[in-house]
Amino acid sequence: MTKSSSDTSNVVDLFSGKTLATHDMDKIIRIAPEQDGLEILYSNDSKPGKLYSMKILCWALMKNGDVDALIPWLNKVVPAKELNDPLNGHWEGYYDNVHDQAFFEPPPHKVIELNNAEAFFKIPSENKNLVVQEISDTIGTHAVFTEDQFQSITIVHITSWRLYNDGRIHGMVADENKIETTPVLAGDACLYPAQENNNFRYFFHHVIANKIKHGDPDAIAAFSNMIEK
Repeated sequence: MTKSSSDTSNVVDLFSGKTLATHDMDKIIRIAPEQDGLEILYSNDSKPGKLYSMKILCWALMKNGDVDALIPWLNKVVPAKELNDPLNGHWEGYYDNVHDQAFFEPPPHKVIELNNAEAFFKIPSENKNLVVQEISDTIGTHAVFTEDQFQSITIVHITSWRLYNDGRIHGMVADENKIETTPVLAGDACLYPAQENNNFRYFFHHVIANKIKHGDPDAIAAFSNMIEK
C-alpha cells in the first residue's frame, strides 16, 4: 500500500527531533496566566545538588490534552518539563512559595480553567496567523537585542505574549516610534514580535535584566559567559 502524501507519521522535524504528527499533537492551543506566583524548580550540571527557581509565565494546554507551565528560556518560550540542557537547566518540579511546597503535576484549577476556556472559545480556523490569545507579561520579562555581536545591547520590556493558531508564542515589544497612547497594553497597534526582529537574541527575567542595566559585575560576567557559549 502506498502512503498518502499527507501521512506525516514518519516525517521528522529537524529542529525538535519529533515526527510532524507528534509535533502537531504537542501544539499549544490555549494559555492561562499564572496569577499566584507559582514557580518552576530547575538545576544545572555546573552546580550539582543546588536548585534554582523561576516564575511561571503561564500554563499551556496542548492539543494532546497535556498541560504544562511555560517560561521564557534563552530565545524562546518552552514547556517546563522540556528543560533538559546540561549547560542551562533541567526541570525538577514546580514550587508554591506561599505554602513552601514542591509539586510535580499541573494544579487542578489551571487544568480545569484551560479545558473549559478551550471548549468555550475554540474558533474553527486553519489560519496559522490568527491570534488566539494575547496576555500581558506579569513576570517582568525583557528582550535583549544587539546589532553588533554584543558590542552594545538594548534591553526592552516585554509587554505581552501572543499565541497564534499554529501554536507559536511571541513576546511583544513596543516600537517607540509608533506609540500613540500610554501605558502600552496588550493588543496595542505599536507592538511587534521580538522574535521577528533580526537583532533579537535572548529573553531575561527582570532581576537579571536590571542588574545588567545597572552594570552589576556578576550579572555581566554571567551574561558574557553565556554568549560566549
